[in-house]
Amino acid sequence: MPAGLCFIIATFLWGSSFVALKAAIDIYPPSFVIFLRMLITLLICLCLWRWIKRFEYQQGDWKWLLVMSLAEPCLYFLFEGYAMQYTSASQAGIIVSCLPLMVALFAFFLIKEKLSKQIIIGFSFCIAGSILLSMVSPNTDHAPNPLLGNTLEFLAMVCAAFYVVSMKHLLNRYSALSLIALQGFSGTVFFAPFLFFIELPPQHDVNALMNIVYLGSAVTLGAYGMYNYALVKSSVLTAAAYSNLVPIFALLLSALLLNEILTLWQWGSIFVVFAGIVVSKRHVNVSQNIQTQ
Repeated sequence: MPAGLCFIIATFLWGSSFVALKAAIDIYPPSFVIFLRMLITLLICLCLWRWIKRFEYQQGDWKWLLVMSLAEPCLYFLFEGYAMQYTSASQAGIIVSCLPLMVALFAFFLIKEKLSKQIIIGFSFCIAGSILLSMVSPNTDHAPNPLLGNTLEFLAMVCAAFYVVSMKHLLNRYSALSLIALQGFSGTVFFAPFLFFIELPPQHDVNALMNIVYLGSAVTLGAYGMYNYALVKSSVLTAAAYSNLVPIFALLLSALLLNEILTLWQWGSIFVVFAGIVVSKRHVNVSQNIQTQ
């Protein structure tokens, strides 16, 4: 399957995850949702044990494996899970627009990929647009505290950037499925203690549970599998550029499924974010042209 198609499928699934996560967290505590999501991923991976057991640890990789696991799923899902209690799915999707620029920034420091002025300018635009989006977003039933929610989502994107860069390094040494299984295990262990401090609703909600199953299977396993498979064949900056599709899918699906409506000021903030993305894409395109020459 072409890498570009894998990236598109992965970003669509990630865009849909904001809607599913919002629906699940409206009923259950975030820590329970994330624990069950990671447990489902782990159980599916155990069914694929014959491929996962080929994992062969290479000396010195524990630092990269630890950073990957802590960044995502542990801290990423912790921040994003609680972010969805305070902000809307559409606003959270827009914050994801900062991810490509963060990836480029961390790639420069961690794996020495080239960083241009366009990336720095674009990064600044995305940060400014995200802050503006938080400030002008009204409190609604979907977003009771957008400033707090969008801040937590931004921290989740920082974790996601660390994940992408560390994953690019590890995929040269381990299979994508083995690394996803490690995510499922670390996420389950990390979120298990939270179960002792939460209260579940007296009655379970079938729709919310189905959304959690979707998150643990189609999103965590499917999206990460597609993304990691394509990442092996692409550069970090190319992969980051495709993640621009996540907020677009999140906006469309939020409007279709959650009836979320953005204000004019919010659209203006979105424009600022996408202006930063357009500037940063010039760096990606130039880098790709240089690599092909």
